[in-house]
Amino acid sequence: MASSFGQLFRITTWGESHGGGVGVVIDGCPPRLKLSEADIQPDLDRRRPGQSKIVTPRKESDTVQILSGISTTGRTLGTPISLWVKNEDQRSDAYNEMKDKFRPSHADYTYFAKYGIRAWQGGGRASARETIGRVAAGAIAKKILREKFGVETLAYVKQVQKISAEINPDTVKFSEVESNIVRCPNSLAAEKMIRLIEKMRREGNTVGGIIEGIARGVPAGWGEPVFDKLEADLAKAMLSLPACKGFESGSGFAGTLLTGRDHNDAFRAKDKKVYTTTNRSGGIQGGISNGETIFFRVAFKPVATVMHEQDTVDEKFANTTLKGRGRHDPCVLPRAVPMIEAMTALVLVDHALRQRAQCG
Repeated sequence: MASSFGQLFRITTWGESHGGGVGVVIDGCPPRLKLSEADIQPDLDRRRPGQSKIVTPRKESDTVQILSGISTTGRTLGTPISLWVKNEDQRSDAYNEMKDKFRPSHADYTYFAKYGIRAWQGGGRASARETIGRVAAGAIAKKILREKFGVETLAYVKQVQKISAEINPDTVKFSEVESNIVRCPNSLAAEKMIRLIEKMRREGNTVGGIIEGIARGVPAGWGEPVFDKLEADLAKAMLSLPACKGFESGSGFAGTLLTGRDHNDAFRAKDKKVYTTTNRSGGIQGGISNGETIFFRVAFKPVATVMHEQDTVDEKFANTTLKGRGRHDPCVLPRAVPMIEAMTALVLVDHALRQRAQCG
């Protein structure tokens, strides 16, 4: 089944939003890496609900426990690492009406069409709580990339609806991303974004936008030809996230407005090191990293649950209506930032290990 991701660094997430907990099994993590819950918890804290006034108020500590794969000296054994986070604040009664009715634009109907049964409390595997396992595994991947390869992964909110921010992917810092609750490193744009999200919450509505992801320090040569191109694997990783509807790397769709002469990244060399004078390729050419900063953008739709009456059908295929209830994000973007970082790190560490295995 499709709950696993990666080749050499492989993760399998498990659990439902209103079950006993959620987690991940990581297979292929290199041995002798110093690792503890303290390496993982900060990213889970950035993802968890209830962290600010513009996200869902569900109260979850999202405290991670390492169940296997670590020695008594606190180092990875090379065996599967299992991580678990307990669900603490389920309120299934808020979903009672959804037991028989499909929420518009949610996965309720499609899961029912596929399996003939569904976890109607909170959406089950389609809930964003599934991403806890990804973020936890991603924290380990980020540590490997940072310590073994000198690679940094970072993401930030680039746009909320029509409010867009100018950000330099080569110089933006983590502290700037974390300087405000919307995780946009442009303070003026961030204030406008926060006001818009608060307005959506008051109106019982939601809003979407764009997150930009970057990776700095990636050497030339990571990625595979043809089907496992680096940007193809990044695209699959991002599009597998809840509410994600689009992916573009480098110049993306805007590159279609240029001519080839304008779009090409000229090569130069200095001290036997190749670099490009521009980076419209987004750090990837032919599906393989070229040594420049990798950057891409991910589009998220507005959260599907709105606090207004909408047309829908029930499990007997009778027309009816449904009004959203429960605790939900008016905008998924602030909490999706660590998800983007995690999926970026998972792709890159997998390709780093594949490159080392094949080419030394």
